[in-house]
Amino acid sequence: MVLLSLVATHSDVDLETVARLSIGAPQVPSVVLADDRTVAGAVVLATCNRFEIYAEAPTVEDVEAARSAIISTISEYSGISEQSVSSSFRTHTGQDVAEHLFAVGAGLDSAVIGEREIAGQVRRALIEAQGSGAASGSLVRLFQAASKTAKDVGAQTALGSRGRSIVSVALELGSDISADPDWSRKSVVLFGTGAYAGATVAALKDRGCTDISVFSSSGRAEAFVASRGGTAVSAAGLADALGQADVVIGCSGSDARIDAADIERVRAGSTSPLLVIDLALSHDFDPAVGLLDDVELITLESVRAAAPDEQADSLVQASDLVRDAARAFEEQQSARAMNASIVALRRHTQSVLDSEMERVRAQHGCTAAAEEVEFALRRMVRQLLHVPTVRARELAAEGRQEDYEAALQALYGIDVTQPGTPADATADRTPRTMPGAGAGAEDAACPVDRDRPARGA
Repeated sequence: MVLLSLVATHSDVDLETVARLSIGAPQVPSVVLADDRTVAGAVVLATCNRFEIYAEAPTVEDVEAARSAIISTISEYSGISEQSVSSSFRTHTGQDVAEHLFAVGAGLDSAVIGEREIAGQVRRALIEAQGSGAASGSLVRLFQAASKTAKDVGAQTALGSRGRSIVSVALELGSDISADPDWSRKSVVLFGTGAYAGATVAALKDRGCTDISVFSSSGRAEAFVASRGGTAVSAAGLADALGQADVVIGCSGSDARIDAADIERVRAGSTSPLLVIDLALSHDFDPAVGLLDDVELITLESVRAAAPDEQADSLVQASDLVRDAARAFEEQQSARAMNASIVALRRHTQSVLDSEMERVRAQHGCTAAAEEVEFALRRMVRQLLHVPTVRARELAAEGRQEDYEAALQALYGIDVTQPGTPADATADRTPRTMPGAGAGAEDAACPVDRDRPARGA
């Protein structure tokens, strides 16, 4: 199995394109898995700054076909041509897959370096893929390793102590451009009930804000405020809430974008300034809102431009942790892939040994002599397999498992990729019967203790 990832982030394409590519993101894994055999598993990571698909292909030869299947599915949902979709994504394979995801989870690839929210989004992406049955075993291990690496970076570097986030930078910008930076005196209307909305409420409370109203077009505002605090706003009361607000924050990313004319209408007669913070990838507010009198607009682009640079030594330390973790994960993957080859070789030798012991028992029955022969043969097989097993581990560490598989095919005729080999057919055999061992011997099993030492003559 081979891992690959398709990555579109704020570093490569504009956020509007990222938002368009993300349309239908939750459906991509299940659709690809149902329609294409070159994809064995898929996990989608979609945030306000990125749209990434992590997938597993059966073989290296299937990687390009798997990528094409994913591109085609995204094109169908987004309405963007396959050529444009393809050019928007970078493709990673090998260790680069793990290194990129681990950097993302640790906040090293975020608009705000070291942000905390992304680690939770990585965990939720895996949970959702597991819930839909789209996550393969290798992808589960990849995302679990990413979460562990994020914790290590947070615990072992200064990035974990700064607590920077997109939300915190946005609110700091808001303080800087407000006539009154005191959040305890501000009335806030929040759109959305997702992860960023929850982080926003927590950040507002940390700054002393208590007047927080929450609106959700999906009707989840009541449940949201019940656990996080604030006041739920209905559609009927939204206009009044917006007319009295000092700050409006968008975190929903819904299709119902608020136009400048809507804001102008509900704010008619108001002379107080309004701060609008749009943290939704697909924009909750028309950018023209920022052109209205007495209205200041902060967007994700504003946050990215204002995000502080972190100390160079902290970034170097965090990057080293990520790189080492990615290398260790790739070595573990190679070792796991080599396990199938080792098992295949052991099953092959076991089948040869079993055949020889059948002949011995056919001639001598279940006797002490037969036991001695079997013990000696098994000890010899273990010794013969020692060096090939050690070499398998060494070649796995060098990324040369294909060389080992080719050698098994050339020397023994063992095809590791085919489950129907003779080695598989002889695996996990039940105790053998003893042909020629007397009346009723066909139904009797030979009670051999294979691990006991040989007896003296």
